[in-house]
Amino acid sequence: MTDNTNAPLILIVEDEQRLAALLADYLHAGGYRSAHLAEGTEVLEWLRDHRPALVLLDLMLPGRDGLTLCREIRAESQIPIIITTARVEEIDRLLGLELGADDYVCKPYSPRELVARVKAVLRRQQVSAEPVGAQSGAIDLDPARLRVSDGERTVELTAVEFALLETLHRAPGRIYSREQLMERIYRDRRVVSDRTIDSHVKKLRRKLAELHPDRELIHAVYGVGYRYEDQPDTPA
Repeated sequence: MTDNTNAPLILIVEDEQRLAALLADYLHAGGYRSAHLAEGTEVLEWLRDHRPALVLLDLMLPGRDGLTLCREIRAESQIPIIITTARVEEIDRLLGLELGADDYVCKPYSPRELVARVKAVLRRQQVSAEPVGAQSGAIDLDPARLRVSDGERTVELTAVEFALLETLHRAPGRIYSREQLMERIYRDRRVVSDRTIDSHVKKLRRKLAELHPDRELIHAVYGVGYRYEDQPDTPA
């Protein structure tokens, strides 16, 4: 653990010792403390005794795998979780996010990028309690009129488009799979396809571009789904 006792504590759950040490160095440079566990079986007990700001959780761990741990952590706590792994299969991506992970980073990755992801997750956790209808950076939602504005200009949305934007806007940076979006938008559980969501996103992006033509607010995450982000992406 680093010696910056006033900084937020990040738990690194990673069985590759060199990678864990490298991440600890980058986190320290980014203004964080870190603790490291290499065994999956140690995580839950450690979390019950400590209060880290976020968990960096590898999937392939000895003792207990990361997806199982993600599920068990979520049963006890809403602490932010970023999954890190070399397994890039789509089913793992979706399962990890549906179990409650806040972000997902595939190996090999840039340690600088990972620290930027940590900052982004912690930043949006601070604003996640902001009520819908209040201004959140780039846009302001008006659920009574199905409108969205930037304070000066306003565009009207369909009910489905507004529900889609509202879902993404509630948790900036959180990645939603297409299935999760369909479940939230089509409450009558009608049969729709992934392409239906993609079509709605395309139309919604076009309307949002009328407010911010030089800024992408809804981002596609390859093989996973979509996220809302009103801050520019940080380069790796």
